[in-house]
Amino acid sequence: MAKACADHHLITHQLKELIATSSVSSTDPSWDQGNLPVIERLADFAQAAGFSTEIQIVDAEAGKANLIATKGSGTGGLVLAGHSDTVPFDEGRWQTNPLQVHEQDQRFYGLGTSDMKGFFPLALAAATQFDSSSLSAPLTLIATADEESTMNGAKALLKSQIHQADGVIIGEPTNLKPIRMHKGMLMSRIVVHGHSGHSSNPALGNNAIDGMHRLITGLMALRLELQAEQNLAFEVPYTTLNLGHIQGGDSPNRICAHSELQFDLRIIPGLKTDLITARIQSLCQQESELSGLNVLWEPLMDPVPPFEEGADSALVRLAESLTDAKAASALFATEAGFFKALGAQAIVMGPGSIDLAHQPNEYLAFDQINPCITLLSNAIKHYCL
Repeated sequence: MAKACADHHLITHQLKELIATSSVSSTDPSWDQGNLPVIERLADFAQAAGFSTEIQIVDAEAGKANLIATKGSGTGGLVLAGHSDTVPFDEGRWQTNPLQVHEQDQRFYGLGTSDMKGFFPLALAAATQFDSSSLSAPLTLIATADEESTMNGAKALLKSQIHQADGVIIGEPTNLKPIRMHKGMLMSRIVVHGHSGHSSNPALGNNAIDGMHRLITGLMALRLELQAEQNLAFEVPYTTLNLGHIQGGDSPNRICAHSELQFDLRIIPGLKTDLITARIQSLCQQESELSGLNVLWEPLMDPVPPFEEGADSALVRLAESLTDAKAASALFATEAGFFKALGAQAIVMGPGSIDLAHQPNEYLAFDQINPCITLLSNAIKHYCL
């Protein structure tokens, strides 16, 4: 396969611009920012690389947007995709300014260098090697909003009329190893409202903690049921259910009037998220009917679907041949399931390490740059020439 060399100066310039343009997304309003300025900078870079660009507004009031940049025309082709937002950060735990790229020890340090603004300059470097006139199928670069929080950018793509590509490479940090499956994610909470009263007489109230205890027992039984179905391609081969946060009551001598539980499910491919949520809702309804407590279940975010690309799909076989690595599974969630819903084959494969994501002193190693550009260039040749 052909090897590509990087324009280090241009990549450094683009990366510095993207990192310096803060685009934190969070379900916490005190942290949440718009990503439109980053999308506009990316659009400028894409136009300079010969792309036609469209900025898709996801939420005008919040300044949220996607970029859809296309080079060439026709049907099929390849999409290079990623998210333009980052997680919140604690500047005091960084050794350098997280919003300024710092070069040291053959690494680019900065918030989002691995996860995953660093992917875009490398994707553009690969794309600049091909003139539009030489492409027999379109090459598309997509940058989304809010992957780290609501996935609203990816959901907006599902509602749009972007063309159906043959293949999608989501450039999340995998050390350039192909990932063909990951678990889905569902975070939700149960709130139980009862009636307070003096603890000396249980008849004076209706204890929300008692009800929550019965609900947790039901969730533990559901967890055991979910563990029965396994996918041995995963390090943890079954669906997990984690009880992450609980609170309730205010005094040991008062009947508890309110309790809340927040929990997280990581769902293996093949299981239906809506069937699991129906089971949880049924538990809540049964508890309410039997105890008279007011029980509410609600998601904390829209579910992220499980993702699986077939081991024998054309894109998986290509990725394995280009990387000389067997496609594997990941424990983290991505937007891949949304791209699958658009009808394309998809794979997760990009520069950097997921172990560095969401951590202080995140970096992208220089030795990932040229291999990534070569990998993407060869994928473009396969799908678009």
